[in-house]
Amino acid sequence: MAKEAAGLATDFQAVPLDPLVTRIERSLEERGLVGIKNPVNQENISYLSDVVDASEYFSDGGSLNITKRLITLFPLLDISPADRVVSFEELETWNIKQAQDRLSYRTHAEMVSRDENGDGAISFNEYLPQFTKNDTVITELRMGHGEAGWWIKQFDNAGADWSGSLSVDEFNNFLLPEDSNNERIHKWDEVLRMDYDHDMKLNFKEFLDHVYDIYKNYIAFEAGGYVPTAEEKFAEVDLGKDKFLEVEELKPMLRYLYPGELSYAKYYTSYLIHEADDNEDGKLSMAEMLNHENLFYNTLYDDGSEDYEDLHDEL
Repeated sequence: MAKEAAGLATDFQAVPLDPLVTRIERSLEERGLVGIKNPVNQENISYLSDVVDASEYFSDGGSLNITKRLITLFPLLDISPADRVVSFEELETWNIKQAQDRLSYRTHAEMVSRDENGDGAISFNEYLPQFTKNDTVITELRMGHGEAGWWIKQFDNAGADWSGSLSVDEFNNFLLPEDSNNERIHKWDEVLRMDYDHDMKLNFKEFLDHVYDIYKNYIAFEAGGYVPTAEEKFAEVDLGKDKFLEVEELKPMLRYLYPGELSYAKYYTSYLIHEADDNEDGKLSMAEMLNHENLFYNTLYDDGSEDYEDLHDEL
């Protein structure tokens, strides 16, 4: 279980638990300082003056006092109810909020950089000027994943009104399809990758080759018990009993196949509790969090990273 949990938890770049870390990372990005290992543990911390409340948590040598930060964060996590322990639901809610903030920031930053005419919307040519939307040869012949026709179709799918440009919310769906509720995007972006014969539905072989093994790894970690066979799971989701899986039938499984940061928040929460819950009551006390304090700051420190294994490396 620990090995599987580690794989799930590191399949994505971890969203920092601490919003202070997020604000510091953004300050570094704005200064053009990217790719710095352990960015909040540098001897030169002059950039901290730009980040509200940051300096009080750092030593003169530039080390973040994570004990003090966790003590500060604990009452912000322990709110429903405030009972001196952090439940799964409380930690998951917090992690989802950090993920949502990260996604919104990313979309806004991308829109600002691409919106050339400043109209608050993104046209296809503003985002992908290297492709010509009116070029029907490109559109019809280059429909492979990531090619020009594919991008054009995905851009159209993201728009709610087919206006040819995307609002902030529509642009967010386009940039982050895994976290979108737009069914057209899921059908085109996710199902098409698995659909050998391009009939926009999956037969059992396509299900077995592209879906089942990934699902099996996640469900073994999530449920911790019996995992249905490929045949059993296919029959379960084949509501039409026609031996094909339509997009609507696949929807409950898409979060396992292409989980976005919001889905990841749940798995990351499970991982943190699994690793730090010393008394196995399904909750975290302040003492347990402090006993495993580096675990909650693994975006900063590499301690224990040799034990992590990417989920897809196991498939």
